[in-house]
Amino acid sequence: MKNILAIGLLCIATAFAPKSSGPKIHLVGDSTMANKNSYDAPETGWGQVFHSFFVEDVEVINYAINGRSTKSFRDQGHWKKVLDNISKGDYVLIQFGHNDQKISDSLRYAAPQTDYRQNLQRYVDEAKAKGGIPVLITPVMRRKFDENGAIVDDHGDYPQVVKEVALKNQVSLIDLHAISQNIIKEHGVEGSKDLYMIFEGGLYPKFKEAREDNTHFTAYGAQVMAAAVAQDIFNQKIPLKDWLKKSPYPNTFTFQLPAIITPIFRKDTFDIRNFGARSDVKTVNTAAINQAIAAAAVNGGGTVLIPKGLWISGPITLKSNINLHIAEGALLQFSDNRADYPIIETTWEGNVAYRCQAPISGKDLHNIAITGKGTLDGAGQVWKQVKKSKLTESQWKTLLNTGGVLNDKKDAWYPSETSKYGNENPTWLNKKTEGKTLADYEAYRDFLRPNMISLSNCKHVLLDGPTFLNSPAWTLHPLLCEHVTIKNVNVKKPWFGQNNDALDLESCKNGIVENCTFDTGDDAICIKSGKDEEGRLRGKATENFIIRNNTVFHGHGGFVIGSEMSGGVKNLFVTNCNFLGTDIGLRFKTKRDRGGVVENIFISDIQMNNIPGEAILFDMYYQAKDPVPLEGEENTLPEILAMPYNDGTPAFKDFYIENINCKGAETAIMLRGLPEQNIKNISIKNSTFSSNKGLVCIEAQNISLENVLLDTKSKTVAQIQNSTDIRLSNISYSPTANLLVEINGARSKNISLSNTLTKGIQNVATFKSKASKKAFSLK
Repeated sequence: MKNILAIGLLCIATAFAPKSSGPKIHLVGDSTMANKNSYDAPETGWGQVFHSFFVEDVEVINYAINGRSTKSFRDQGHWKKVLDNISKGDYVLIQFGHNDQKISDSLRYAAPQTDYRQNLQRYVDEAKAKGGIPVLITPVMRRKFDENGAIVDDHGDYPQVVKEVALKNQVSLIDLHAISQNIIKEHGVEGSKDLYMIFEGGLYPKFKEAREDNTHFTAYGAQVMAAAVAQDIFNQKIPLKDWLKKSPYPNTFTFQLPAIITPIFRKDTFDIRNFGARSDVKTVNTAAINQAIAAAAVNGGGTVLIPKGLWISGPITLKSNINLHIAEGALLQFSDNRADYPIIETTWEGNVAYRCQAPISGKDLHNIAITGKGTLDGAGQVWKQVKKSKLTESQWKTLLNTGGVLNDKKDAWYPSETSKYGNENPTWLNKKTEGKTLADYEAYRDFLRPNMISLSNCKHVLLDGPTFLNSPAWTLHPLLCEHVTIKNVNVKKPWFGQNNDALDLESCKNGIVENCTFDTGDDAICIKSGKDEEGRLRGKATENFIIRNNTVFHGHGGFVIGSEMSGGVKNLFVTNCNFLGTDIGLRFKTKRDRGGVVENIFISDIQMNNIPGEAILFDMYYQAKDPVPLEGEENTLPEILAMPYNDGTPAFKDFYIENINCKGAETAIMLRGLPEQNIKNISIKNSTFSSNKGLVCIEAQNISLENVLLDTKSKTVAQIQNSTDIRLSNISYSPTANLLVEINGARSKNISLSNTLTKGIQNVATFKSKASKKAFSLK
């Protein structure tokens, strides 16, 4: 009895004992690592943000100080403070080198092969003597290029000495010198300026004049360098890796998420009223608004204010360093006169094309923004085709009373005859066609409807706050842009609109979309990268984007990749989004001839309801049809025949999806790959679906469903056709189901069902269309 009581007390004590805290990390180094004061902005040491990559149980103490060397840090007593605080098992990260080089400064100079080497050795010995775990870090690269654009290394012997001391003492080494050199190379001569303190004057209180400091980091540079240190800890399997913080996205850590630059502007404000703009229902303020933008640009940038009121305008052209601010209570109403929008060379659905100029556009710009709580209306009603089947009888009659023309079947309305011609003969009009002149396109301008916000090849883009209504075509279209922040934005479009995407990120790199709402007639949050051969030749993937905390009320798809994804898509992180009545929830679409690879997609915590189509859809047979058939239409599967593999063969692979809940869908999960290129490496975990059909898996490989509820009306829970390495584990299903897995096709093999209750089910598996019983195993 005493033993039982003792064991019980031990269990209780263990249950309520405090969790063991993580190790302390002591950072020792110079200004590239050191903490900075708020008034030093944007200067930031990489050690200042290093703590954000570790769990809360880890304490990071930054002792690094500006201007110190291995010699002066010790001589001035800073090292003693570190030693006094080191406990057994603590990590001590040591990085010096920049100031040890200063040969003219006797207080700091330490020759690499003598004093510097000896100082590092003493740091290692003394840290070990206190039970600490020293980690040596080579000095970070300065940004320096020669006339040919090659990086110049001015660190001499110092990095090599660090390596030799680490090797001699068998302590961990982080070669930040080599790592940062690669980072600078990847960013290039111009892009690497973002890493360092290089900026125009007047942007920060401390820096009235322009600055070029190629040693110290901006907040972005510090984030990138700190993440690189964390990545190397992970790669080398240094035990400290066990305390790295996981992100909300499956199979990822916070240090692996993209770092994003948000633009900053001068404080100067340019009110459009000072340039002749008038708020009324007649005045077209195009010239006044563009003059305000031009004046701000000449002055070095600032905010162009659209104040409270109704402001009519034609096309607005942004310039670098401009924040177009739509004040709360302002309505920027774009002209409903199609003649106000000149035809220009731009892009359309991934191809170079002639279209009418966008209501707001910018090309080859840096530091641009559209902000404020006001509203922008694109006057899309004068541009768009409308199908009769999309409206009620009353709505259709109202539309006919506005004018326009009908097609021969009387089931589609167009705003004009030229719009009708273009919609019925779109082949040459939808791209720049050899032998056609600008005059040829001008004859059909009413068909050439523009995207509402068109930003091409721009860096540091911010859209924050406005409501965008009634775009003529796509609403927000950043193309070939870098560091894109879209937050607190509302996009509302008629649900019956065609090519009415809310957001299309095309061949963009590094960005975030958060806290937005979308209500549209086509895809909502859509990722693209060019179309077919033209997209493959461009070769620019959309990559490194965070998509979080967004709500979609209507759309063909909630979160969508494709179908124009010929340049590839990778490293997307999606979490905490709601899709409420979208035709499809997570929609990944492509087709033969697209080419391109979509990979490394991490999705978690998506809530859906009332999905007429698929909750999750992978479709390599996209047919450019509405995803949900209208009454009288068929939505039959195409015949799946193998075709030769070539540059136009697309690929979907490496998707990690967790914590999805969908209440009501036609199909829970559909994967439809190609015989010559299966959909590969898809993991879906910890998710629940109520739907008519459960899993439909065709031409797929290495697919895993773990801890998934498929509550279906269909008696068959899963259908698998010509697929391999399919693992179904801990699958729950409706009590009315009578068949768990239907296996089809001679090429189906290695399909397993495990940890799943099968008692009482009529059939665990059936085999059709030459499928072998050997293809299936029950575990």
